Amino acid sequence: MSSTLTDRLETPLDYAALPADALVERIRARKEELNAVILGHNYQRVEIQEVSDYLGDSLGLSQEAADTEADVIVFCGVHFMAETAKVLSPEKTVLMPDLRAGCPMADFVTGDALRRLQAQHPGAATVAYVNSTAEVKALSDICCTSSNAVRVVESIPEDRTILFVPDRNLAAYAAEQTGRENIVAWDGYCYVHDDMVLEELAAARRAHPEAKVVVHPEARADLLEQADIVTSTAGMVDIAEREEAVIFGTERGLVDRMKKRFPLKTFVPLSGAAICGNMKMNTLAKLAWCLDHRQHEVTLDPSVQEGAARALQRMLDLSGGWTPPSEEEARLEAAGLRSSGCGCA
Repeated sequence: MSSTLTDRLETPLDYAALPADALVERIRARKEELNAVILGHNYQRVEIQEVSDYLGDSLGLSQEAADTEADVIVFCGVHFMAETAKVLSPEKTVLMPDLRAGCPMADFVTGDALRRLQAQHPGAATVAYVNSTAEVKALSDICCTSSNAVRVVESIPEDRTILFVPDRNLAAYAAEQTGRENIVAWDGYCYVHDDMVLEELAAARRAHPEAKVVVHPEARADLLEQADIVTSTAGMVDIAEREEAVIFGTERGLVDRMKKRFPLKTFVPLSGAAICGNMKMNTLAKLAWCLDHRQHEVTLDPSVQEGAARALQRMLDLSGGWTPPSEEEARLEAAGLRSSGCGCA
């Protein structure tokens, strides 16, 4: 199929018939025309990462986009991430290449279900992990990330019950780190992180005994107990920059990205099956179609947008807004450092 940059093809399948270099050229040209910025999550396909203007975790990407002069944000991630970008940049157009790219963990809790839980625990504080829908954020007192969940929990009076949604594993990690026994955790989880097992970790350690084991706090407690470091994806990037060998307990898209940046280092996934099919739904063809047709646009009810913005802002205010990591934030990341079964520090 022949095509020029001025053609608007009908469907993503039509774009998929074009060569990759033609798609990249089209994406870059249309991005300039629209004054758009492309955000690529750490777990995206490598070819998506290569055409992204910014790479990182969901909240950091949305903050980056809000700080630009772009008129259009194209979020290559999953739906809740695009919602967060819209919350932080209400005046910008936010697009997604594929609306079906959702997050099973975010889908564990709905607004109605959270309201019922809140009715059962009057007076409790609700903490929403950023991996949640905008509606759930809007019903919450404050948001948290995997990096600052401990700090957010510590900011709430010790005698106040905390409803933590939707990730039971991150809630358990925050409870263990703070000693809080009054956290009511929603029974949700990320299947990618929750499915990783000790046998896979043991096999990876046997194959790479020199490697640091770094695990995301969305994993189960038994894995976190065996990790050298427990940290967010942003923290994993920092570790990859300074370590020569790392076993990553997270979605392998981050591993692919780090191997591309540091081809001479030893970076391996804890589990070869740690792949998020939802993240991988975004392709170059869908991204080109998205830019050509300005689809799919993410919109929010004004009341939901306002409530979600309030919960996110409370989290940001807790750390003084969006700034480079402070010594205190670095200490909280270091709280994930623990002795491992092999005696590595």
